[in-house]
Amino acid sequence: MIGSMDVSVIERNPQESTREYVYRFLKFNIMELKLIPGSALSEKDIALLLGVSRTPVREAFIQLSQEYLLDILPQKGTYVSLIDIENVEESKFLRETIEKAVIEIACVEFPSDKLFELQSNIALQELCIKEKNYLKFYELDEAMHKTIFVGCKKARIWSMIQQMNTHYNRVRMLNMAGGYNVLPVLTQHQELVLAIKEKNVDLGMRTIDRHLNKVKFDIQDLYRDYVDYFKQTQATMR
Repeated sequence: MIGSMDVSVIERNPQESTREYVYRFLKFNIMELKLIPGSALSEKDIALLLGVSRTPVREAFIQLSQEYLLDILPQKGTYVSLIDIENVEESKFLRETIEKAVIEIACVEFPSDKLFELQSNIALQELCIKEKNYLKFYELDEAMHKTIFVGCKKARIWSMIQQMNTHYNRVRMLNMAGGYNVLPVLTQHQELVLAIKEKNVDLGMRTIDRHLNKVKFDIQDLYRDYVDYFKQTQATMR
């Protein structure tokens, strides 16, 4: 049960409701793989752990099930969803379609203050690789891509992508946590920022194509090493 799991009890924000806090707590721990795919969850255990009633826990369960992160099975219980390759493929298709267009915009015109943010982010990524802090590297990775969307005035599109990216991002987190072939990711990030800085559309397009397709190859190793985390009716990623 959850009390014996290595979960992170995150601090509650003053402005958020109990349901919002429970939702954020659960999603954080699912995405960080502290609540591992396939594990059972109990409304009672979570309510006791967080000191809340069961109603906001139940509401958070429903919201997370709508994001494909929880499976609520009548008469059986609630489980953290297994990673679904078809879901990952769909998210990859969405990101490829949209992010290539955003990178093309960024390589034509990009605000200088956001470029400075990207360059600062890359310096921190380099430090993370040196210190082998792969989970922080993942956070910086996410922040970098968000900054590119924000710099191109596409922040709402980034938020929309994130809502659909839950299974895709769990694969990326699993990849980062295990330190799987992380150095090429840093190199691709450096090339993306260089392409934006130098307004090199060709370099930007080549790099983002390699970058977004990396998950297709990583997932083969991850599926082998963490087979219990994945849904067993698998499709091959394209």
